[in-house]
Amino acid sequence: MPPTTPRTTTPRTTVPRAAALLGGVLLAALAGCGTSADKAAPAAEAASPTVRARHVTPPGLAGMPPVLDPKNVYAADAPGKLSPVVKDFPSRVYVPNTNSDTVTVIDPATYKVIETIPVGRQPQHVVPSWDLKTLWVNNDVGDSLTAIDPATGKAGRTVGVSDPYNLYFTPNGKYAIVMASMDRELVFRDAHTMKTAKAVPVSCAGVNHADFSSDGRYFIVSCEFSGELLKVDTEKMEVVAHQKLPFDGAMPQDVKLSPDGGTFYIADMKADGMWVLDGEKFTTPKLLPTGKGCHGLYVSRDAKEMYISNRGEGSVSVFDFAHKKLAKKWHLPNGGSPDMGGVSADGKVLWLSGRYDAEVYAIDTTTGKQLARIPVGSGPHGLAVYPQPGRYSLGHTGVFR
Repeated sequence: MPPTTPRTTTPRTTVPRAAALLGGVLLAALAGCGTSADKAAPAAEAASPTVRARHVTPPGLAGMPPVLDPKNVYAADAPGKLSPVVKDFPSRVYVPNTNSDTVTVIDPATYKVIETIPVGRQPQHVVPSWDLKTLWVNNDVGDSLTAIDPATGKAGRTVGVSDPYNLYFTPNGKYAIVMASMDRELVFRDAHTMKTAKAVPVSCAGVNHADFSSDGRYFIVSCEFSGELLKVDTEKMEVVAHQKLPFDGAMPQDVKLSPDGGTFYIADMKADGMWVLDGEKFTTPKLLPTGKGCHGLYVSRDAKEMYISNRGEGSVSVFDFAHKKLAKKWHLPNGGSPDMGGVSADGKVLWLSGRYDAEVYAIDTTTGKQLARIPVGSGPHGLAVYPQPGRYSLGHTGVFR
């Protein structure tokens, strides 16, 4: 969530409440469409366990690489599992500075800034492409994507794309999905040419983050300004369900799937915690308090823990997946505003942007000790650590499978 005005004179953090309420009313009308997945099976089918199993566990999205381990969707993300595509890329940290219209490039081995790349207006996130070959800088107000070649670290072509606040990719690599926050659309585009395939209007306000089910058949989207969640059918490219979060003033942010694929976690910077959601049932989620300004969610390389950035209190909470509870909390020395980022390829360092402090934090994932605090441009946001392990990218700052 940027700290400055993105596309109009109204700051993103102060979207009129009337607009959010109107979005809620319109979204309620959309709910009437429903989804056939929720309809009961015929009695004859219900009597057969085999048929029931087939309905409960449908095949994955067509063209999607098969899941390596049903018990761990992040099995391909373990330390050292670099794809042949990226194994020779230099290790770098790419930091989009929304107020400076630049991307700062850091050498993680020395914690030194090695380059500053001019890009379009208000770059929000640096996003690895599905095929791992390109880093896309989301120039939100500039209405464009700037390609960075991770083999050289140099900027290349710029593609015109309206309101690219954030960017994701379908698990089969067919489409890029632009989170057009102010345009109020989810825009499915060709993953390579970025030509529009389908624009899906949404009536919630502020679509921004997402993650996919383990079979890739649907994804959950957060709407930060209206405090809502969407469930989207990946293949049909349709919103099939929505709900309002049960917290006055909710502002959902990052979304992450649990390793076993059974639960979605949604950070909420106003509720100061993360929502725990059953994606299949899409019932009302429960809130787990983590800290003030809960914002980013990052799974450890062994998929046993999740690092949660609490931007409002300068801390990182550590969630234990096995015990489904918070295990510890790390506080940054002298505070800070930890926001978005990623985990190093070896899993030893958590990198986070300091949203309101023009800095980047490197944190030891074993001890929680701050290893470095590096000055960058103004308004650092969706920082990407690259390369990372994984067979393909689902987007954002690096969600790999």
